[in-house]
Amino acid sequence: MSDLEAKDDILGRARVRDNSELEAYYEDLAKHETGALWTVANDIEPWEPTPASAAVIWRHADLRPHVLKSLELVKPEEAGRRVVYLRNPKRKEVSAACGWLFSGIQVMNPGESAPAHNHAASALRFIMEGAGAYTVVDGHRLTLGAKDFVITPNGTWHEHGVLEDGETSMWQDGLDIPLTNALEANFYEVHPDDYQNSNLPFDASPAAYGTPGMMPAREKWGAYYSPLMKYSWDKTYEGLQNFASATDGDPFDGIIMRYTNPNTGGHPMATMGTMMQMLRPGEHTKAHRHTGNVIYHVAKGEGYSVIGGVRFDWKEKDIFCVPPWVWHEHANKDGSDDACLFQFNDFPVMEKLHFYREQAFPENGGHQEITATA
Repeated sequence: MSDLEAKDDILGRARVRDNSELEAYYEDLAKHETGALWTVANDIEPWEPTPASAAVIWRHADLRPHVLKSLELVKPEEAGRRVVYLRNPKRKEVSAACGWLFSGIQVMNPGESAPAHNHAASALRFIMEGAGAYTVVDGHRLTLGAKDFVITPNGTWHEHGVLEDGETSMWQDGLDIPLTNALEANFYEVHPDDYQNSNLPFDASPAAYGTPGMMPAREKWGAYYSPLMKYSWDKTYEGLQNFASATDGDPFDGIIMRYTNPNTGGHPMATMGTMMQMLRPGEHTKAHRHTGNVIYHVAKGEGYSVIGGVRFDWKEKDIFCVPPWVWHEHANKDGSDDACLFQFNDFPVMEKLHFYREQAFPENGGHQEITATA
């Protein structure tokens, strides 16, 4: 008997011993597209979450040449979106980077634009390099600067491009396409005019809603998603530094702040949450685990994370993921400068369904034993 079988051999778990009479009974049930719950109960109701994804790191130095190569091979109007997507080796069948989250790296040349579309999946962009890039979200035109974070909520018309006098630009996409497909709720639509026609000035959204603690007094925002559609890096980093002066930080994540909808205080979008955390010079957090999938993007600095006993060394623009219920901790190995990690996750879904749980690592002073290096 295996350890799992021994653990299951208690009152309250399925522990029926099959015999020839039961096997014949199962065959009869199958003829009617039915089955006996006790034959599958312990598999479909595990003692704790069993992640279907692997912890993976995608190093920018490896990927960047391949992403740039796509500029020579396909046009954005032919590809729809010129993206090299990040594939988890255990989630190939759903094209996911981790769990039910999709991610990829998109690149565009100056003067290029991709047609407007909308879909049921929510999306975000984290800008990696370039200048002169823009996105248009339901008529709101937004400039894209390095390390800015931009939302394109589900159901909104959106398109991307780079101005003629801009630079080749690259950004990370994050979407909940696998989740939307798993729920059989996805839609996709192309704009009837190919591109949106907007008279709004660039960056009207952050101009109106981007001042911390203030909102337009006479305007009412009726949409469920955030009226602030671009979260700039300079304000984000300033916020982290200000918060660091007022707190000792979180033992598991250092100085960590959540991006919010200024209208509600909740998440900017319905299904994906976003955060930025700062690890101070030499800081090494304690290990913990939680439900929900997380994809990290190294916004600044370098360090390493220990995920399920495996050490992943990272530096700026690298991307890595942490599957649910896997022990993980982070370290800034630089003794003179801070490191920052942007993340997007499926926590809003976990929270709405009351599935979110978190647990601290109980041993070795809160740190895992490193068993391998990726």
